[in-house]
Amino acid sequence: MKFQGRSTRKRTGGRRRHSRNKRKYELGDEPTETELDEPSLKTIDARGNTTKVRALSTDVASVADGGEVVEADIENVVENPANPNYIRRNIITKGAVIETSQGEARVTSRPGQDGQVNAVLLE
Repeated sequence: MKFQGRSTRKRTGGRRRHSRNKRKYELGDEPTETELDEPSLKTIDARGNTTKVRALSTDVASVADGGEVVEADIENVVENPANPNYIRRNIITKGAVIETSQGEARVTSRPGQDGQVNAVLLE
């Protein structure tokens, strides 16, 4: 959610006038809701001469099972504690339980922040 700035009202109900405009570093950005679809990435300029890669959509996950990591196809989103509506819309976020070709796995990475889906297989 974008930062809207400090409230224009005091606790007492009186009005508070802002002293300056928003700065670039105070602006937020809409969350990247990574969908289950053909892989699509977007590169974004981040602070400090770095970049972030956002996964707009993906259908592949690196699934860890014990000591080995296997690349698996994502078939479905089973559970998402971030938002129950995300299950219906097949949106992948950190903590979501996804159904893969290897079995059910929990997402441990943040696809909207680092552009890939890493998951741990559930027993």
